[in-house]
Formats: sequence, structure tokens, C-alpha cells
Amino acid sequence: MAQDTARQPIPTAPTAPARALLPLILPAVVVGVAASLIFIGVSAAAERLQHVLWGPLPDALGIGRYSVLWMFVMLVATGVAVGLVVWKVPGHAGPDPATMGLDAPVLPPVVLPGLVLATALMLAGGPSLGPENPIIAVNIGLAAWLGGRLRPRTPGSVWPALAEAATIGALFGTPVAAALIVSEALAGRPLKGLLWDNLFAPLTAAACGALTTTLVSHPTFDLGLPPFGRPRGGDLLAALVIAPAAALLGMCAVYAFPYVHAAFRRLRHPMLMLPAGGAVLGALAAVGGHLTLFKGLAEVGELARDPDGWSAGQFAVMAVVKLAALLVAASCGFRGGRIFPAVFIGAALGLCAHALVPGVQPGVGVASGVLGMLLAVTRQGWVSLFTAAVLVSSPGVLALLCVASLPAWLLVTGRPQMQLRADGTPVR
Repeated sequence: MAQDTARQPIPTAPTAPARALLPLILPAVVVGVAASLIFIGVSAAAERLQHVLWGPLPDALGIGRYSVLWMFVMLVATGVAVGLVVWKVPGHAGPDPATMGLDAPVLPPVVLPGLVLATALMLAGGPSLGPENPIIAVNIGLAAWLGGRLRPRTPGSVWPALAEAATIGALFGTPVAAALIVSEALAGRPLKGLLWDNLFAPLTAAACGALTTTLVSHPTFDLGLPPFGRPRGGDLLAALVIAPAAALLGMCAVYAFPYVHAAFRRLRHPMLMLPAGGAVLGALAAVGGHLTLFKGLAEVGELARDPDGWSAGQFAVMAVVKLAALLVAASCGFRGGRIFPAVFIGAALGLCAHALVPGVQPGVGVASGVLGMLLAVTRQGWVSLFTAAVLVSSPGVLALLCVASLPAWLLVTGRPQMQLRADGTPVR
């Protein structure tokens, strides 16, 4: 009887016919290109404004570009500017950003201009948040609104999936990150057909978004750290220590998140919450220096160009200050995401380990620190592995990271996430 049971064929999901997938190609291509161009446009506008605010303007006023005074003034002014948008612009720049993750809801069109403006002001002004969450929300809202009108026969659930995948592909410059996130999201849902049938349209959108970004703005995540070749026993030990340590530090911010958020909510009005948050961020910048400002991607590149240019204490201070700045910026109402600041924090921790123990190779330290921090902050396992791996151009690092992710994941799984429900309680 046991042998007969073993010989029974394993049931497989039916594959989708090509005629069911072909109509999705054109919408996926259009959404992919459009999502990338929106991301590039918002980023370029923010960079131009940042150049003015942190260059010619303080020079004309005779103030140091990154003096304590100017950093404080700019962060408070950014809080005032974003507060005005949240208060007065129709749609109030969307829901509380503390309640939003990468899987954004479909926002009504009236909300989107204010959300774009608040995001651009935040990126230019210096708070420690990235563009990912609001840009994904904007692209999802636009795709759902326009797609529902131009192609009403297409199921409404298709447009958010295409827009999210396209934006993630554009953000990372590769469709692999989007495929990993979508496959992770599909893991808990009953699938209609094979996995690749479900990934076909989102992967097309992500590929088009990534190619558009690559052709237009030439992004790169490679930090240019020294390659370390074949992993050694010491590298494995370092990864097994650094990744869980980074995850523990990240969880400190996760557990503090609802309390800091509640403290700012007591101020009740955006014109109080956001300027107050800007003032706290200005004080933190005075401690951590100008490298702890902004989303952190350009700044982590500056750290990586000279891994021995700072002491272990300086790296540790920058990591802790940046984590506190991320916590405050995400709590007080600035519109932005948490992935890019978490990359800076993890990289600073990894370089701190290298400064403390020179035998820890910079690439191993950075990749392990980024992995642990992203696991704690995002709770996205595949994206954490992918992001940590692409920062270091050494194939051998992937095996180390897969092993190091296991104890780090045990520290974060089942615990609160850095995202809140509408009532202020953390998502689990």
C-alpha cells in the first residue's frame, strides 16, 4: 500500500496559456517605463533643490554648508515646508507614513500631488528617509486610476502589482529585487497557476522599470569595497557576529517606534509635529555630522571609499545617530521609506567592526551589517539578502550571508515590525 501511494503522481497547478499572458505585456511595459520616469523625475528635482539648499544658498549667506547652524535651520525649515503641504494641500499628502510599507494602498488621485511634493521636499531637506514608500504609493495610485479608465476590462488588482514591481525595479536598477519581493508576497497566498505565470507581468514591468532607470540615470549599488575572494573561517565568524548584532540594534528602534510615534502624535497638528521633528533631527545632525543626513546612499558610498578613514567610535556614533534620525523622521510625519537609511546604518556598523578588528574584511562587515539591519527594519528576507549582496562585488559573500541570516532572522521573526496600524499598535 505504501508503494502504491508513493507512485501516485504529484498534483501540479495548471499552467496559464500564452493567450492569457500576452495581453498583459503592453500594460506591464507602459507601467514599467512610466513608474521609472516618475521616480527619476522626483529624484532629479529633489537633487537640484538639494544642491541649491546645501550649496549656493548657505554660501551666499556666508554660512558653512554643513555647519551646525545651517543643518539645524534647514531641517526645521524642511519640517515647516512639509508640514504646510500636509496641512494645506488637498489630500494632506496621504495617510500617516508610519502605517505604510512597500505594499501601499491605492490612494485617490487628489492625494498624489501633495505626496510627491512632500517627498521631494523631504529628500532635498535632509531627513533620514528614502524615496521608496511614497514613490511606490504614487505609482500605484496613478496606475490604478489611469489603467482602470484606459483598460477597464483588465482586473483592478493587476495595476497595483505592476506598479509596485516596476517601482522596485526602478529603485534598485534590476528586476531581481522586484521578483524576490513579489514571490515573497505570493508565498502566503493561494496561486492560480504556476509561480512564473503569476510573476510574468510584474517581472516584465520590473524589467522595463529597471532598464529605463539604467539607461537614463546609470545607478549602481556597488560600493567599490576591496574584494575578499574565497571566504575563510574568520569571515564566517565575523558574519555570524555582525549580522545578529545589527539586527538587535535595529530591533531597539523597532520597539521604540510606537512610543516615539505616540509622542509626536500628542502634538496633534502637522505644523507642530514636523517642525518639532526637524528640530530633533537638527540636534542629531550636530552630533553625527553631515553624513547622517539625507537618504544615505551617496553618504554610504563616501564611507566605503575610505573604510579606514574614521575610528570605530566615529562609525558607531554615525550608526546610532542615523538610526535615531530614521526613527524620528519616520515617527513625526515625514514622507519616506526606511530601506536606504537602514543600508547606511548597517554599513557604518560593519565598518565599525572592521575598525575594531582589522581582520574583519570591510566587504564582509558591510554586507553583514546591512543584512541584519534590513532584516530588523523591513522584515523582507529576500530583499535584505539581495541588497547586502549587491553592495559587495564578491560572489563568495552570498554563502556567508545565507548562513548569517539564520541567527539574525531568529532574532526578528514573530516580533513587532517597524510599521504601525491606524490605532498606533505595531504590525506583527
